[in-house]
Amino acid sequence: MAYYDSSLGHQFINGQQVRGHGPVLERANPATGKKLLDVDTATGEQVDQAVQAATGAFKTWSRLTPGERADHLLAFARELEKHADEIAALETAQTGKSIRMSTQFDVPGSIDNVNFFAGAARNLQGLAAGDYAGNTTSMVRREAIGVIGSISPWNYPLQMAVWKVLPAIAAGNTIVLKPSELTPGTSVLFAQAAKDAGVPDGVINIVVGDGPSVGSPLVRHKLVKMTSFTGSTAVGLKIMSMAAETGTRVHLELGGKAPMVVFDDADIEAAAHGAVAGATINSGQDCTAATRAYVHSSVFEKFTSKVAELMEAMVVGDPTDPDTDMGSMISEAHLQKVSSMVERAKDAGATVLAGGKQLPGDGWFYRPTLVVGAAQDSEIVQQEVFGPVLVALAFDTDDEAIELANDTPYGLAASAWTKNVDRAMRASAEIQAGCVWINEHILIVSDMPHGGYKASGMGKDMSQYSFDEYTNVKHVMISHDSATHREWQDTVFKQR
Repeated sequence: MAYYDSSLGHQFINGQQVRGHGPVLERANPATGKKLLDVDTATGEQVDQAVQAATGAFKTWSRLTPGERADHLLAFARELEKHADEIAALETAQTGKSIRMSTQFDVPGSIDNVNFFAGAARNLQGLAAGDYAGNTTSMVRREAIGVIGSISPWNYPLQMAVWKVLPAIAAGNTIVLKPSELTPGTSVLFAQAAKDAGVPDGVINIVVGDGPSVGSPLVRHKLVKMTSFTGSTAVGLKIMSMAAETGTRVHLELGGKAPMVVFDDADIEAAAHGAVAGATINSGQDCTAATRAYVHSSVFEKFTSKVAELMEAMVVGDPTDPDTDMGSMISEAHLQKVSSMVERAKDAGATVLAGGKQLPGDGWFYRPTLVVGAAQDSEIVQQEVFGPVLVALAFDTDDEAIELANDTPYGLAASAWTKNVDRAMRASAEIQAGCVWINEHILIVSDMPHGGYKASGMGKDMSQYSFDEYTNVKHVMISHDSATHREWQDTVFKQR
């Protein structure tokens, strides 16, 4: 490709695309099973080089005015727009997701995020200056933290890079990002686009490798002031433990097991369409994907029949074909993990109404799947499948529906489907999740926060809330009392 050349290496350190000195990994195209490229990985020494570069760049980048940083980010967005088709093609090649997802969701959504944070850079919010103690004026400063060490997953390589990088650098920080070694290409392309748009060297750095070799040295580096991670809950807990060794701030967006509650007054056609879109987006490899449908018993059969019909009609196959609805899974190992969970559910007495099988031929494809008859405490209901699998269970009362929706360790996202405003308000208040959609599922916007409760992590991506995560809050108090001895000091020592 003209803009992205993997032969130059998968590390981007201090404005240069360089080869990693660690092991070389062979990556296959998930849609064909055939070799796509070799991925060079970084060493601990190169991680240190990247952090040192970010540390040096912080001294000047953090001192730019918000307007100057915003100008850089606006130019960055324009540069990404120029190469949108190339970015989308690379994203599909390395992930196996449909080209429609890449061109209509991932790339434009990422560019919108860059534009959003260009605006957010000029909107540092704090309490208005005021006299909160006698003869003083207090004000709040929001200041950049320093070097951010971020780790992003393989399911949305471009979007997750944007979600990590943009709020951090908009606030004046610099960053070292470790994308997944499975899908590093668009992260490197992203960093190159930033350089070509004029973002100074060292502000965005990319190091590629596995967790022990690259992730751990990054999290534990003494110059890294904050770690942001998106991935599984199990790995997130390990990162929190590592960060605790140095007292580094953490932001964690972890696993999910999103419920959708379909009440008896819902528009069942709309709910079924929402369920299929929500369950199969990105081949179900989405932490906010609809995974558990709790449906009132009076409409259960109507809902599941429609979902099964829609799933069976989906076109699964070549992700480069614009007519394809759903592409492949990320790897053969992940495909087998998803398939084995469905098989264990069947062995335990559940029934598959749609899908439940791997496609023959090349690549790692799995049909959209609807499972019914599983127990609430079963693996398929409680644990993250991370594939195009929806489990439907019936309920009889509103109390039961809310209780079941909350009955997993996770709390990232959820939805409720009803025409009743009281039910909608109750669901939005009582379902324990960082995002609750009403009569919708999966739709996201740059302007609103994304992040979970419970085992789904802490902190927010996107929105002004995300921007605030990447700042230190400083209280400044200025005395304008001309007295030598102030009245409050009498509580400590008397003037005599």
